[in-house]
Amino acid sequence: MAGLNDFAEEWLSENDFIVAHTSGSTGKPKEIKLPKADMRVSALATNKRFHINSGSTIAAPLSVNYIAGKMMWVRAHEASCHLLDMPVSNEVIVSRDIDLLAVVPSQVESLLSQPEAAGRIKNMIIGGAPLSANLRTKLIEKGFNAYMTYGMTETCSHVALSKISDTENHFEAMPGISFDCDERECLIINAPQYSFRRLVTNDIVKLIDTTSFTWVGRYDNVINSGGIKISPEQLENRIKEFLNLDFYVVGEPDEKWGQIAVMIFEGDKNRELEIIEILRSKLDHRLCPKKAIAVKSLPKTSNGKIRRMTIGEIKNQVY
Repeated sequence: MAGLNDFAEEWLSENDFIVAHTSGSTGKPKEIKLPKADMRVSALATNKRFHINSGSTIAAPLSVNYIAGKMMWVRAHEASCHLLDMPVSNEVIVSRDIDLLAVVPSQVESLLSQPEAAGRIKNMIIGGAPLSANLRTKLIEKGFNAYMTYGMTETCSHVALSKISDTENHFEAMPGISFDCDERECLIINAPQYSFRRLVTNDIVKLIDTTSFTWVGRYDNVINSGGIKISPEQLENRIKEFLNLDFYVVGEPDEKWGQIAVMIFEGDKNRELEIIEILRSKLDHRLCPKKAIAVKSLPKTSNGKIRRMTIGEIKNQVY
């Protein structure tokens, strides 16, 4: 547990902040100084939400280099509870009862393969990347009490949770948090207990009320194709219903349309035409990607999220 011990030393130092790094999924990772006071507020809110106390056991097979791993240590510290030592791996083995387990989607498959896991994990939070509809269905069928998280490094972990059994994918605010939107329909996080007070995001949402929303996609990813605004994230969710691939959708400049949607997938270049035909047969022609480009591999962040390359970057990855 060397990584956690190093973080514990940093936490117990005289500094009133912790150095953290963003994931790098939407750009180059950047260093952030997070006030310890904000991290305590976040930890206490999560502990209260999931009834974590001195008799609890919590765990996270996640790197302490990123906020999710750091925050599990802070939660354990604030609650004076047991933090289970688990290796950082996609193969997560659950051999005892756990009150709160934090994982990323790439670790979920290994939990589904363990018959007793659902009964041993009281609560599970899943973050870092979107959860596929297939994995969501399997978790529900197996009886896992799991939640998707919404948050970022700047907010010291999640500020909202969505129960996986909620078919509407509503995210509900953590205690003390409220929401509104700006003129772009991007989420604004109001958090009076935190030092940042108010944070304007680049996440397009459908606001339900001041404490709940559904997530649509990233404003900076939106593709404007002939006046039709395409959310890559929404389009990707639709494609995942009929194609089992590692891929994402990105905009490419186009003289006629301004931009066109392009699907970048990891796989065989010989499948490009086949995949375009499948997309055309399943999707509205206004939303359908005009190209499918195969790459040798899609770079991913440490939590398994695909790092979206620009069209310029992709040229260095193609066959």
